[in-house]
Amino acid sequence: MPEWIYTHSPDNSARTLLGTQGRHPLVCVGINPSTAAPDDLDRTVATVEKVAEGSGFDSFMMLNVYPQRATNPNDLHAGVDVQLHAWNMHSIAAFVDGRSLDVWAAWGTLIRKRKYLPQLLTDIVALPELDNVQWFSRGPRSMAGHPHHPLYVRADAQLDAFDVRAYLAEL
Repeated sequence: MPEWIYTHSPDNSARTLLGTQGRHPLVCVGINPSTAAPDDLDRTVATVEKVAEGSGFDSFMMLNVYPQRATNPNDLHAGVDVQLHAWNMHSIAAFVDGRSLDVWAAWGTLIRKRKYLPQLLTDIVALPELDNVQWFSRGPRSMAGHPHHPLYVRADAQLDAFDVRAYLAEL
């Protein structure tokens, strides 16, 4: 049984961290969490876990650009909740903590779902605690250049280097 890391709001309307404890995790960054919880993973997080296992990682961690739980991205807040964003930034910074980690960019075209999401991603990438991470995407990028969501990539796709700063400059 894996030891879970799970950080969520008291009312479970938001989540910042979901993954397993390990020395060499695959860190995945999506847009927002859905219903997944320890031992009750949704399809997205189950895919992240499977990719981590198949790629030589001993654990995984699911992070998101925005921590509000929404099964339908159309239900995301119309405007950013600055307290939720601050909590998300703190959680991400504390988890990464300057370690040299592999980070899978997996937000897909949903980065355009709300006007505030590109800025929140820029804030996350700029965290000094992430200076030592190496970014990857999986499979070909979308026609608009976005890294694909985990569910929309072939099962045999590999992790490829991803220049997140160049991506943000174009976003």
